[in-house]
Amino acid sequence: MSYLDLNIYEIHQALLDGKVTPLELAKEALSRAKADTNNSFEYISENEALEAVEALKNKDKNNLMWGIPFVIKDNFSTKDIPTTASSNILNGYTPVFSSEVYVRLINAGGIPIGKTTLDELAMGGSGMTGHKGFTYNPYDPSHKHMVGGSSCGSAAATSSNIAPLGIGSDTGDSVRKPASHAGLVGFKPTWGRISRFGLFPFATSLDHVAYFTRSVEDSAITLGLLAGRDDKDMTSSFKPVENYFKNLKPCISGVKVAIIKEILDSISDQYIKETYLKTVDELKAKGAIINYVSMDIRLCKAIFPTYFIISCAEATSNNANLDGIKFGPRYEGSDYQEVMTKARTNGFSELIRRRFILGSYSLLSENQKDVFLRAQKCRRLIVNRVNEILKDNDVIYLPAAPTTAPLFNASADKLSDEYLIADNYLAIGNFAGLPSLTLPLGKKEGLPFGGNITGRAFDEQMVLNFSLGLQEITGLKNLSSKEGK
Repeated sequence: MSYLDLNIYEIHQALLDGKVTPLELAKEALSRAKADTNNSFEYISENEALEAVEALKNKDKNNLMWGIPFVIKDNFSTKDIPTTASSNILNGYTPVFSSEVYVRLINAGGIPIGKTTLDELAMGGSGMTGHKGFTYNPYDPSHKHMVGGSSCGSAAATSSNIAPLGIGSDTGDSVRKPASHAGLVGFKPTWGRISRFGLFPFATSLDHVAYFTRSVEDSAITLGLLAGRDDKDMTSSFKPVENYFKNLKPCISGVKVAIIKEILDSISDQYIKETYLKTVDELKAKGAIINYVSMDIRLCKAIFPTYFIISCAEATSNNANLDGIKFGPRYEGSDYQEVMTKARTNGFSELIRRRFILGSYSLLSENQKDVFLRAQKCRRLIVNRVNEILKDNDVIYLPAAPTTAPLFNASADKLSDEYLIADNYLAIGNFAGLPSLTLPLGKKEGLPFGGNITGRAFDEQMVLNFSLGLQEITGLKNLSSKEGK
């Protein structure tokens, strides 16, 4: 096994002991990125990686990110590096500044391996809508299964052991659901816990910086580096940053665990449900207090349409600058409207245009009351109920998705409870801005599936500690799609 196949902490120890060098890690990660067959990358940062290695100073035993390769979703601005958000309208765009997340990783000694693919402008959950085509699930060499989206490239690259850390963004479930499909830990901390400066906005009130790792320990390490106030992002929190890794310990006994019955009941796959319920029994045996709670079925069914209306409305506003004049390709036209129409027609896929149409419809003055404001009221009702549940419980624990990774040609009944509820309920973490983590629970026919833990706002330590205890129960740590191939 290569040192690149280990987790961040193990690689850190190997670097300190001189068993491997940052240059060796970088070269192997770059080699794996070039050999990738899953369409994981928009751009491979070979020169940037080697420059980062050359700029490294002396080893620091307290800096766990020193010399560690990482990949980052291509909707994070990176100075002098092409950043397209997997959209034709941004083909050739090179930012003049870098996102705060990227800067913190580089300043800590991280090695950037590449910019990863995504659903166009981060709108989508399939990994099918980027301008370079489908991104494939590394667990399926036949390329018939999705890895999910929108953070598909970072999920595929991390699962393929190209890097032990993949940065993504999560607006509805864009890291946590691909983590389930790719056998990874996917963590979305509290809204405001990590700066979003330089992250291309999709839906500002829902967008979170999130990331993939192969263990809960690595997730705690990463949060300790990325969390904290950033004056360039006025929505970032002033709350002090805890030492999440130092304070990490398995915590199950006495933890009050809520299971929302309506969400669990909407899952039809008995193997996934039974595997999940076995972990519930083991949690109970270790002293967890299991509480089955209810959520109005009407609210459960309203999660997805509420998310869709709000996200499309905010996306329409946030992306209005992609008009062929401020950003995007310039086309000839007799006036501003003709230039913009040509740029947006040619620059956006049909899916994105449909979302912008829905967003514009929702924001029209004559429609706002019946569409956008109604969705906002529904969001408040959902958030109120989730916070009520967490007032009496420490975490909410449920299967992260109702199925393993779907086939690309699979069709879903989008009016079924399974689709409306179990397949889209993770958006409640974005509605309320809560910390939410997915981790592996098992495999079915060679494809992974996971569970999700959601906690109170800024209680990342509880989510991480409980997740570590669950990881010890399952024994599923450092999973890799390379195993068994």
